[in-house]
Amino acid sequence: ETMPEEGADMDVVLPADCLSIQEIGAAAGAFMVFTWLVLLVAALFMVFKAVQPQTEVSVKKYYYLNAFVCGVTTFSYFAMFSGMGWETIEGCRQFFYIRLVEFAITGSLVIFSLGVLAEQDYPTILATMGANVGMCFATYVGSVGTVPIVKWLWFFIALLLFVPIVYVLLREFRQSVIDKNDPQRIELYGRVSLLIIIVWAIYPFVWLLSVGMHAMGVSLEVICYCILDILAKVFYSFMLVNIALYDSVPPEMESQKEYV
Repeated sequence: ETMPEEGADMDVVLPADCLSIQEIGAAAGAFMVFTWLVLLVAALFMVFKAVQPQTEVSVKKYYYLNAFVCGVTTFSYFAMFSGMGWETIEGCRQFFYIRLVEFAITGSLVIFSLGVLAEQDYPTILATMGANVGMCFATYVGSVGTVPIVKWLWFFIALLLFVPIVYVLLREFRQSVIDKNDPQRIELYGRVSLLIIIVWAIYPFVWLLSVGMHAMGVSLEVICYCILDILAKVFYSFMLVNIALYDSVPPEMESQKEYV
């Protein structure tokens, strides 16, 4: 395999000067396909439950939101293991920008579903969704940047936009749930929001070690993102369905609750 010019530092090689590209290996490709299958099954399951006549109308919105969260992510993975949605960045690395396009959509849908669960006012929900889109945009620009100081500046901007998202989930949405004076809703919102905050907080660390510092190979980077996506999309979706069931079943039917 032909590598960049002798003596060249891989970390400072610009995309236009690359003679070869560090791409994902077979293991990472297998992880991609596996994650795609898991997401596809979850999406189809959510659609199936949503269209059932016996499904409560108030619960359908959660199933549909989950279906789009998992479904849009399957589009992203299908594009990636089909060889689409990527470009070469500094250091001659393969960078899947389609992942950020997907997260701008699915991350916003996750925020929206949490806001609906908390019965938060729509201006706050929409502002938080906007912060997520801005975070994804800043991450993309930082990823493709070739000037180090500019690259890290955009990463810092992305982190700044992540802070209000965490604040809203921990403070504003949670306070709205507490105001409903429903112990079960408070407990379950706490669990599902904590899952999202912890998992989402790991994404920047993966970027830092891979695209940022080049301390992690492309294959390991992809495998890490696969695991995080399963937790943040599939596991989250099924947790949210249980929460939705708590909200939608009348007290007199408490003993007849059906769990997924």
